[in-house]
Amino acid sequence: MHAFAELFDRLDATTSTRSKVSAIAGYLAAVPARDAGWAVFLLSGRRLKRLLGAAELRQWIREHTGLAEWLFESAYAHVGDLAETTTLLLARQENSGRELELSLGTLIEAHLLPLRGAEEATRKSALMALWRALPLQQQFVFNKIITGAFRVGVSQRLLIRALKQVSGIDETILAHRLMGQWEPGATFYQRLTADDDGEADIARPYPFFLASPMPEDHTELGDPQAWMAEWKWDGIRAQVVRRDGQCFIWSRGEELMCGRFPEVEAAAGSLPDGTVIDGELLAWRGDAPLPFALLQQRIGRKSPGAVSLKKAPVRLMAYDLLEAEGKDLRGQPLEQRRQRLVSLLAGHSDVLLSATVEAEDWQAYVALREQARSRATEGLMLKRRDSTYQVGRRRGDWWKWKVTPQTMDAVLIYAQSGHGRRSNLFTDYTFAVYDGDELVPIAKAYSGLTDAEITELDRWIRRHTLERFGPVRSVEPNWVFELAFEGIHPSSRHKSGLALRFPRISRWRRDLSLADADRLEDLHRLLNTPI
Repeated sequence: MHAFAELFDRLDATTSTRSKVSAIAGYLAAVPARDAGWAVFLLSGRRLKRLLGAAELRQWIREHTGLAEWLFESAYAHVGDLAETTTLLLARQENSGRELELSLGTLIEAHLLPLRGAEEATRKSALMALWRALPLQQQFVFNKIITGAFRVGVSQRLLIRALKQVSGIDETILAHRLMGQWEPGATFYQRLTADDDGEADIARPYPFFLASPMPEDHTELGDPQAWMAEWKWDGIRAQVVRRDGQCFIWSRGEELMCGRFPEVEAAAGSLPDGTVIDGELLAWRGDAPLPFALLQQRIGRKSPGAVSLKKAPVRLMAYDLLEAEGKDLRGQPLEQRRQRLVSLLAGHSDVLLSATVEAEDWQAYVALREQARSRATEGLMLKRRDSTYQVGRRRGDWWKWKVTPQTMDAVLIYAQSGHGRRSNLFTDYTFAVYDGDELVPIAKAYSGLTDAEITELDRWIRRHTLERFGPVRSVEPNWVFELAFEGIHPSSRHKSGLALRFPRISRWRRDLSLADADRLEDLHRLLNTPI
């Protein structure tokens, strides 16, 4: 654990890509395989699930430190991060006896994992014992792990580069081995860094290839005939894996979604073994997509009932073929993969084929893009015809050309501290519109302002707080902000009855008064839903 805490400090102290890769590679080469396996688990953004709840953690740290609830909540609101708050409070206590030295693997496997499902008294006793015994310099990382907030600015690509440096294994193979579900530890790490044996788990998907936002000047892309265009569908990116008579559905976030979309699994059942399709899950009826909000209702249902299946039937919109007859096709040009996909789906009407969009020149593509909303899509996808299927977001071959976002003007009414490096600033904001004379919340947003604007707004929030609700502050309704968003749909979860899709701050409208903010009826007209 001492070595892992030192690694965390080194990663947190630098923005240099080379330094981060070197630090990770040095750690992995120096520690036992079990520790390396758990380090890869944490550095790849995975979390230990269902160990301890945030509410009980807050209660136990209050008991451990003897702080009154109001004082702890005040400290937590000021710091903005539960792990950091806990560490700062622990540092105020007696330091003698903090000499427990555990490896990362031993800490997790022998002390943390047994807490899952244990009685509350057992979990509380074990946690307090660790708080008393672990050296202070390891407390912050430990608290980050148990709160599920371990983040240290390491991308998957950096981690893979470090693994390649240690093992000599090709980055594409490493990325593939990190996909899907795996149990961290010594065995996993040894498999991860072993020589390529050509074998793959039956269920394992491929790393997703991600598109980049379109350059401002689309003519930079050269000859439009060198590109293949498709509509950009508003669904859930997924890979459907058909191997050994079984079907596996994976989200882009590497979540296995089997059982949630039985109609898609049934449709994939007619595909030949050794097939992997990249595509989009869409709520679909007839020949058109349904609103994303209906699909969203299906995401959390691990076993949907008849009503859900009827209300929001889901189809797979296929746009790439990654494996056929058990052979990896990712190294082939897109046009060849596309031809094979068209042939494959010719007799499978239950799986939709994402149609290509043809245009003679860039002006014609611009005109087509403007039709996106009327077609219930988000814009266009442009893919170089000779592109291979790569790993992650690599600029140059795939572009997403989204329609110009919709905008609205809303009033800032609540603010909350951010996380990580911004935990001491108010950076998470809630905005409202008028319903009659009342301001009703419509959206939360935390991106779009410059650092200077964030600092200025933070000072204003602290001086104009009306009430405090834990870490949230209610502020005087004074400022209007322009919000950009991709769509709007009804929502019973919000007082306004509406929810915005991907809201973000477009600009601070210092030129507008509160009377200029949008009203709820304006948004209903945008939704085309009667009040």
